[in-house]
Amino acid sequence: MDIEKKIELITRKPTEEVLTVKNLRQLLEMGVPLQHYIGFEISGYIHLGTGLMAGAKIADFQKAGIKTRIFLADWHSWINDKLGGDLETIQKVALTYFKEGMKQSIKVMGGDPDKVEFVLASEILEKGDYWQTVIDISKNVTLSRVMRSITIMGRQMGEAIDFAKLIYPMMQVADIFYQGVNIAHAGMDQRKAHVIAIEVAEKLKYHPLIWEGKKYKPVAVHHHLLLGLQEPPKWPIESEEEFKEIKAAMKMSKSKPYSAVFIHDSPEEIRQKLRKAFCPAREVRYNPVLDWAEHIIFREEPTEFTIHRPAKFGGDVTYTTFEELKKDFAEGKLHPLDLKNAVAEYLIELLKPVREYFEKHPEPLELMKEVKITR
Repeated sequence: MDIEKKIELITRKPTEEVLTVKNLRQLLEMGVPLQHYIGFEISGYIHLGTGLMAGAKIADFQKAGIKTRIFLADWHSWINDKLGGDLETIQKVALTYFKEGMKQSIKVMGGDPDKVEFVLASEILEKGDYWQTVIDISKNVTLSRVMRSITIMGRQMGEAIDFAKLIYPMMQVADIFYQGVNIAHAGMDQRKAHVIAIEVAEKLKYHPLIWEGKKYKPVAVHHHLLLGLQEPPKWPIESEEEFKEIKAAMKMSKSKPYSAVFIHDSPEEIRQKLRKAFCPAREVRYNPVLDWAEHIIFREEPTEFTIHRPAKFGGDVTYTTFEELKKDFAEGKLHPLDLKNAVAEYLIELLKPVREYFEKHPEPLELMKEVKITR
């Protein structure tokens, strides 16, 4: 496969940002062996924003010939008080429900789960020289920068936090270099840590990235964050600045079950959630249902997406591009309920293999019913 095709795969939807395409092209031209990784906190049920968005990009990386890795961040989850702050529970969930759920998500998005390496963070963090890398990075970053970066944990500036949480961003950067990762992948909400990694790359003494005797910078790939289905706190949104702030804050959340569809939800649960979804007629700037259609259904174009309607309401209509769908919705030619129903049925069919897997292997979901889900 030529370099342009590889770049096309890496940059296509749901990729929202690559830091930087120039650096990516350089690594491909130099022939540097590429190692991808995405790290996950173990914090509850897997929703579409985690499973399908990450799964889609992992499939793309594999098609581009890049080795893929999922980092099960058990210590990071412990630091961030996930699952009640119980490390043993976090590790058990990571290696059962989360690992198997991500495998199934990758499979339905066209990837090969057997070619993904799963690494439990504690397997490498307990080695002494990992902490050399953490300190090395910390010596090149100011305290104020670290304080600004705690938002990668879902924490706000000024929020009362324990000291361990200040170590978290430096650990996230260290994970990249210690594992020899040169394609760091995450959602857009994790970009602050990746920017630090790019900035400190050539200053590190311990575990820098080296090719042909020279230090080089990693590439960061950030995928789109799916909007949650709930109505925003303010509507209508007046200014462009307000629009950006609300959109950034309204991502899908596992702590708000009706804002999210989980990968193992039943058909009726999916239909109910989509029926209640915020989807104002003709609204295309802020519309979670359209957002899901764009980044899940129309991730590859052209594609055939048929919306079934009674003849008296125009009959069935098939779209091959998202722009066609968006145009009809904006012009009022497509009713919100018809769009909701069609997206729900698409997801039900897409997620069928995941549901069937957990029906045959119920133990991971049984475990999840017993654990404490925390923000």
